[in-house]
Amino acid sequence: MSGPLSLEPGGVEADTLALRLAAPRPRRAPDDAMPAKRPPGRRPQEEAVSTLAAGLADSIAPAVHPYEVAALLEAEGLSASMIKERYGHPNLFSLATALYQRVPRTFPEPPPATDLWRPDTLRCLLRGALFALPALAYLLTAPLWPLVRHAPVLIVAGIASWAWGQALGHRAHLRLVAGRREASGTLLSGSLLGAAVATSLAVLPADSAVAVGAAAAQSLYLAAASVLLVLARERLLLAALSPLIAGAVALPWWEPGPELRAGLPVLALLATLLAAGLVLRAGRSGPAASGAARPRLLASLPYGLFGLAAAVLVMLEGRRHPYMVIALTLSMGPAEWLLYRYRGWSVAALRASATPAGFMLRSAAVLGLCLAAYLLLLLPAALLTGSDPAAPLLLAAVLWTALLLQAFGVAWPPAVLCLAAAGAAAVVTLAELPPEPAVLPAACAVTAVCLMACAIHRLGRPSPHA
Repeated sequence: MSGPLSLEPGGVEADTLALRLAAPRPRRAPDDAMPAKRPPGRRPQEEAVSTLAAGLADSIAPAVHPYEVAALLEAEGLSASMIKERYGHPNLFSLATALYQRVPRTFPEPPPATDLWRPDTLRCLLRGALFALPALAYLLTAPLWPLVRHAPVLIVAGIASWAWGQALGHRAHLRLVAGRREASGTLLSGSLLGAAVATSLAVLPADSAVAVGAAAAQSLYLAAASVLLVLARERLLLAALSPLIAGAVALPWWEPGPELRAGLPVLALLATLLAAGLVLRAGRSGPAASGAARPRLLASLPYGLFGLAAAVLVMLEGRRHPYMVIALTLSMGPAEWLLYRYRGWSVAALRASATPAGFMLRSAAVLGLCLAAYLLLLLPAALLTGSDPAAPLLLAAVLWTALLLQAFGVAWPPAVLCLAAAGAAAVVTLAELPPEPAVLPAACAVTAVCLMACAIHRLGRPSPHA
């Protein structure tokens, strides 16, 4: 049983019942040749066979064995009598062999695979804009209260909201696997708790009720906006921010007055809260999932720690170059687009590679290309804002590479590395220790190199992209 059995009538299976004589028998031709056995005096109708070969040429050409042609003829409905009368062959396998020999072998290239990671460019750009648009509220309300004096209160609340939002977003995406109802419940309770925690922490450095109220409004907005962004309702969030956008756009030509300066941000906040509430209500109205296990809280911890570290690093950069922070925030849209492109190009590199070493080289090239494109996008902004390009570009490299690793489920290495960089830079900067101006670029440079090495090691293998 070490080889295939012949499926032709009159083959070797018939010999098993025959009496074996001492006289030698003529040797059979190999099965693959499958010689056509015809009745005496009958020749195949060559013209009919040639016509059939021409009609089925596209299907016969890729065949690697006459048996495939035989299966094709069966699918075409050719009966035994038709094969004998019309084509002059004794059986299906004889005709299949003749057709296989007449048609040259051609093996067409498979159609190009669909890019499952093709990004939605408009959506990515919109998300980047939505990250920066809330800053218009500070532009509108700046004449109404001492913003610089109460900036530490807003910074503390913002850092807490950023860290909480990263962890909550990860947990909500895990719950989306179970169902939209479960994810909506997680977002509802988590966002309210996060806003309360951020406001409570902001009370510590606050010295007035106005500062506490502003921190509470900021925390509520960030919680509601996180809900809409996690559930992919970017256009609804843009519509909710339209009063704020309209007021800020009109400022160069029109003074709205104190009432509108305060009322437009409040209206945008209420619209965002209402939109988030309606989306969560619709999500909670769906059917509950049965038997879905709740993910562990510790699974989202590294994402929250990374959010804390990223907020501290951005805050330290904002102390020296606040306009560069706005550009960095807007660049989160193109950064997300490049994350999708990395995944799509890595899958293409995997298909083009023949060895693990070859794929690692291609993967490293794709990583370098995407990171270089992101930094080149930020370079003009760094030059226009008058900042030293080293610090913001290195910070951008840290954030993008860490987000890339998180997208593949590698959460703890970027969290630990970014926390170490943020802690070292914060201690030296806030304590004004030497060399204070160079500590942030140095910390980001070391972290970026470590993250790149981790990304090449973890993502340079085929398994994460399969």
